[in-house]
Amino acid sequence: MELTGHTIFIPGATSGIGLALALRLQERGSTVIIGGRRTERLAELAAQHPGLGTVALDVTDARSIESAARTVRAEHPDLDTLIAMAGIMRAEDWTTSEGLLETAEATVTTNVLGPIRLISAFLDHFVSRGDATIMTVSSGLAFTPLAATPTYNATKAAIHMLSESIRLQLAGTGVRVLELEPPAVRTDLMPGHAENEMAMPLDAFADEVMEIFAAGDASSLREIQVEAVKVLRYAEVRGDYPQVVEMLNARDPHGKP
Repeated sequence: MELTGHTIFIPGATSGIGLALALRLQERGSTVIIGGRRTERLAELAAQHPGLGTVALDVTDARSIESAARTVRAEHPDLDTLIAMAGIMRAEDWTTSEGLLETAEATVTTNVLGPIRLISAFLDHFVSRGDATIMTVSSGLAFTPLAATPTYNATKAAIHMLSESIRLQLAGTGVRVLELEPPAVRTDLMPGHAENEMAMPLDAFADEVMEIFAAGDASSLREIQVEAVKVLRYAEVRGDYPQVVEMLNARDPHGKP
């Protein structure tokens, strides 16, 4: 997959995986626009990284998504790539209903409705181009569950199946659908995540993803998997799913609610 000459919009890229990929893609010659809620953070990043585009965006708000999409389409008519990065991960306790719905609904709104609304906002533009890429972001937890985050796991499983399904519908349109499947990565996605020694260092993850992009044929790429996620992704295929579930939940600091 060529890494230069693209125009890429990455909502949810003011920190973590999104920002790490955005800067690497910009360094390799693509035009990159990032989106996020924190306008002061967007301004800071634009000042630090000349040429990096920014747009204010709240992925939980349908109107904000449509407004941001209009801005990006108008300012960057050559946009050819969407990386729907925004997401939240929150621990839940399903042994009581107290506070459960608030957390679960917020997670579904951000992690499932957010990407669906984003894809919808750019779909006609991409189909009309006849050459574009949509990259969704699921997780190793779409395939092997972490006990502490049931709704997060479920939303990422939904993103996996959404990706599989829309890829079928978009076949022949020139719009490719890729799915990035991160393992645990040292970011601030959850409290303590950045210090989790069992998680993959952010720079190592982003560098390996870029190596996969550089080496892969865009026509054959479907799921973007670093080596560390494969233990979760293929546990059921290998036949060691119960053991991997036990290992994951015993070793992860968020393994229990």
